Amino acid sequence: MGHVISKDGTTIAYDQLGEGPALILVDGALCYRASGPNGPLAAQLAGRFSVYAYDRRGRGESGDTKPYAVEREVEDIEALIERAGGSAYLYGISSGAALALEAANRLPSVRKLALYEAPFIVDGSRSPVPDFYLEQMNGLVESGRYGDAIKYFMRKGIEIPSIFVAMMQLMPAWPRMKSVAHTLPYDTMLTVSLQQGKPLPAGKWSAVTVPTLVAVGGKSPAWMRNAMQALAETLPNAGLRTISGQTHIVKPAVLAPVLTEFFTP
Repeated sequence: MGHVISKDGTTIAYDQLGEGPALILVDGALCYRASGPNGPLAAQLAGRFSVYAYDRRGRGESGDTKPYAVEREVEDIEALIERAGGSAYLYGISSGAALALEAANRLPSVRKLALYEAPFIVDGSRSPVPDFYLEQMNGLVESGRYGDAIKYFMRKGIEIPSIFVAMMQLMPAWPRMKSVAHTLPYDTMLTVSLQQGKPLPAGKWSAVTVPTLVAVGGKSPAWMRNAMQALAETLPNAGLRTISGQTHIVKPAVLAPVLTEFFTP
């Protein structure tokens, strides 16, 4: 394990695997190095790239300087890029894709960008997140109701049926998710303005001119497939890739060849 110090003094922990061009992996909500898809994905990619998997602030072994702002998470990525040699490829999944997109919009040191299923809602193919979603999430976290915050996120944020949410509480991953549930408002701040069932704002990411891959699972719901098509059409230099047979829980062994093909010079 290594660590970098972000601009505001926060310690960010990371693992580095393999050799080659630098590739930084950005986790989605409730995931970190010890729990989530990016650890196995890093192992799949390490044969071709120098892969950096890190704990986003507030998770795992990284610090959590207050107050939170999206800009601070972009600075965390910037510190990792500097450690990696001054430029890097960037991949993000789910709300981590939203963060990677923000980083690429602000950092000229991002060379290529890959995004898997940023959870935007751009039309009426599903209901928008509830009014006061962020305020409700903040209230649950501030009162220490971490389990309820996870359930609220799963039911209202990503529309997992209640019966499956109930089953998740019996799984070994549940305590690990609760350990980072206090960061759910961070992911909410990244995405909530783009989960209102409205078209993506024109020009929001006009600075993202690097080659960009927007990927979506072929078995993912229509609202997600519609959103990723809209995102690919909005970005200046993007292409859409549908990965057959995959859902939001994409298999690292299936995703890794897609990313390797895209990022290989």
